[in-house]
Amino acid sequence: MEEIKTTSKIHLSSRKEILHNRLYAVLIFLCFLPFMSPAIALFAGLLFSLLGIRHASFHRYTSPVLQLSIVLMGFGMSLSEVIIASRTGFVATAISVVSVMIMGILLGKLFKVEKKIALLIATGTAICGGSAIAAVAPILQSKSYQSSFALIVVFVLNAVALFLFPFVGRKLGLSQELFGNWAAIAIHDTSSVVGAGAEYGDKALQVATTVKLIRALWIIPLSLVIAFFQKNEQRNSIKFPWFILFFLFAILFANFFPELHSSFDHFSWLGKRGMVIALFLIGSNITLAEIKKSGPRSFALGITLWVATAVGSLFFLMQ
Repeated sequence: MEEIKTTSKIHLSSRKEILHNRLYAVLIFLCFLPFMSPAIALFAGLLFSLLGIRHASFHRYTSPVLQLSIVLMGFGMSLSEVIIASRTGFVATAISVVSVMIMGILLGKLFKVEKKIALLIATGTAICGGSAIAAVAPILQSKSYQSSFALIVVFVLNAVALFLFPFVGRKLGLSQELFGNWAAIAIHDTSSVVGAGAEYGDKALQVATTVKLIRALWIIPLSLVIAFFQKNEQRNSIKFPWFILFFLFAILFANFFPELHSSFDHFSWLGKRGMVIALFLIGSNITLAEIKKSGPRSFALGITLWVATAVGSLFFLMQ
């Protein structure tokens, strides 16, 4: 009798897994259609998660899909406009990174958040969300729960930013270029920056992606500074975001071979659709249980730091 029950459970679990596979496959297919915007994809992912439709084997492809999509979108960018965006965004980015790190450390003490959690949240807010946290965590030798808390806080705020920033931008009548710079500085992860930029317009997408990737390069100096101030002599290697170099290579290649423009347009389109897929996978990986575990103080720190960054950077850019 026990064997029959066990066999029945195995069959039920197998059917459930097959159903989840099919649902994921259908949603990923829909991500290639025009009506599936970045915001809708993220919302669909969140809905999947709340309904308990989760598949770990799909989630492990989130980062590769995200990075490949960014590289492919590089084929659709103008080199001259990238240079202009780099010049205009560098100063604001530098000021933002330094200010957010100092503010994060001070607010961490105010909210009585563990030092390493506060530093990880500040790093994720200042640079590029989960990627920055993943790069700095081994240098800080943070414990698993400390890294998880920081990632969850940043992750949830990313989801909010994707919907909130385009709404605020349109209410304030921000130009495409101004919104792109603002999104790149004030939103954590590259996926949400690109998603918000895509929702706002093509020009905003291009500026946001370029400035965001320039901002991501700050992982290197910041990691070195953190390593320098660590009292423990043991050092770990810094994870360099290699996809950024491939993104720059794609821009250069597309501009040196303009005769292949039609092919590059296809690559760029595929990159944008890939980003929609990445946002769906990101949304489907959020759980309420994980959010509750991160603690109210960590969220209070993350929200305060994020709001201060968003308001301060917008004020600076509008001057």
